Amino acid sequence: MVVIIRRVFIEFWSQSRKEKEPVVAETVKEVKKEPIPVRPPLRSQTYTPPEGLQSLFGSCFPSNWQDISLEDGCLQFNLLAHLAYDLGHVVPNSRLHQLCRIRDVLGFYNVPIQDRSKFYELNASNLPPNLKITWSY
Repeated sequence: MVVIIRRVFIEFWSQSRKEKEPVVAETVKEVKKEPIPVRPPLRSQTYTPPEGLQSLFGSCFPSNWQDISLEDGCLQFNLLAHLAYDLGHVVPNSRLHQLCRIRDVLGFYNVPIQDRSKFYELNASNLPPNLKITWSY
């Protein structure tokens, strides 16, 4: 039986070697493309944390519920997906490794986010009359 399997195996590999076509080198034309302009980072949306954020978790957790570990990836995904849907604010990928416990998730969702650039903040502040911001650039 071993001889038959070995023979079938050798025949299979020898057929694949015979069927190969010779490799032909192709000439490639170089096309100069204009460089892609660097895009500014995406601006985040405004987020204001709700008043009863801790009440979203409910009272079914034990007294030390903020210390529950999120090492299980499935648990972390489900929790963050539900919070993102309920609150309309998604945790960016660059911050996922920082959320190890529910306390960290609460800390993230308790921080308000303003959707303003520095130019908008300057324009909104009380500027002296001799200083004016022009928006055409």
